[in-house]
Order: sequence, then structure tokens, then C-alpha cells
Amino acid sequence: MSGGDEINIKKRNFDQEAANWDQVPGRVKVARDISQSMIREITLTPDMDVLDFGCGTGLLTFALQPFVHSITGLDSSPGMLDVFKTKINEQNLTNVKAEYIDLDKGDVLTGTYHLIVSSMTLHHIKNVMPLLKQFYSTLLPSGQLAIADLDLDDGQFHSNNEGVFHCGFDRKELRRILIDTGFRDVQHLTAAQVEKPVEGGRTRLFAMFLITGRK
Repeated sequence: MSGGDEINIKKRNFDQEAANWDQVPGRVKVARDISQSMIREITLTPDMDVLDFGCGTGLLTFALQPFVHSITGLDSSPGMLDVFKTKINEQNLTNVKAEYIDLDKGDVLTGTYHLIVSSMTLHHIKNVMPLLKQFYSTLLPSGQLAIADLDLDDGQFHSNNEGVFHCGFDRKELRRILIDTGFRDVQHLTAAQVEKPVEGGRTRLFAMFLITGRK
């Protein structure tokens, strides 16, 4: 796959981080920039049913929610989903729901969607190809896919690489893989950038891409 060497096989415990997940300004900025990029690049319509794979606390989900018919957030962390569901209740939303999924336990995607989005999740997926094939089969005819993730980063983006299976992705290789999976009109662009400290007391600018395609 296009993420280079796998750097850790231990699963990260997102449940422990869920309560304070939205308190990290850089993380919130990246989610905002990615959501704005998706809104610019995808024509969102009031009849769209959307799936957000790896929704976490819903930073992307709730940004897209006002523009679509419905949006379902999927995640493997019950703690993240608890925060997500609290937001649904606080905002009294009727077109958003959260569901648990664990690919490692053999769970598969269900339902059909006009659009599947995923932000900063793919590098946590060990076997990417089967998931991309599930995305394709779950989309309705002419449905769209939008994935945002890290450019190749040498494993320096995360201060703790637990649960990180890919050191970012090569955009061109990921584009080729999506085309081989069956997607057409595959395009990519820079969606967000964030500066973070790295080893040696330096800071480094990391970029996140948005890659889109149509079934």
C-alpha cells in the first residue's frame, strides 16, 4: 500500500482520549480545514445520505450535517461515539446517527450512500485495500468518495505512533489504487497544513491531502 512501512501493530486506545479530543486546537483546525475543503470540492445536496468512516467525536460529521439529508458516523471507539452521541443530543439533531464498527472483528459496512467521507483515519487501517473495495461497493451509482489523510511523514506527525500502520500516503499511488478499485474522476489536492514540534526541538509543517473519486 502507499503508506510505506507499517510502524506499529498495537491498537491505539482512543477511548482514553475521547473526552479531551476536541480540546487540541491544532486538531480542531485540521478538521475545520478539511471539512471546508470537502464543502468546496463536493457538491453537497439536501437529498444526500452520507457515511463518515472513522468519525471520532464528529468534527467532520457536524460540519457537513447542515448540507445533507442524513449522515452516519462510524467508529471503532465506544468512547469517541459517546462524545459523538452527546453532541447529537445537545444539538437536537434528527439527521445524524452514530454506529460502532470494528473491521478487526470482521465487521463490514452496511447500507448504501451517496457520499462516503473519511478524515485522518486511513493511516490507522492496517489493510487498506479491502476497505476501499467496501467503500466502492457501498456507494450508490455515481456516488462519491472523499478521503483526507497525511502526506508521507516519516512517522513524525504523531508523538505516539501506537496504532499507526502507515506513515502517511503517496497521493499519486493512492490515486492509482482508487482507479484500480473502479473509481473514476479521481483528483487530489492539499486540504490542510499544520505545524507541529518534532524531535530535536524543531517544528515541521505537515500537509494533509484530500482525494476524491466517483463510482
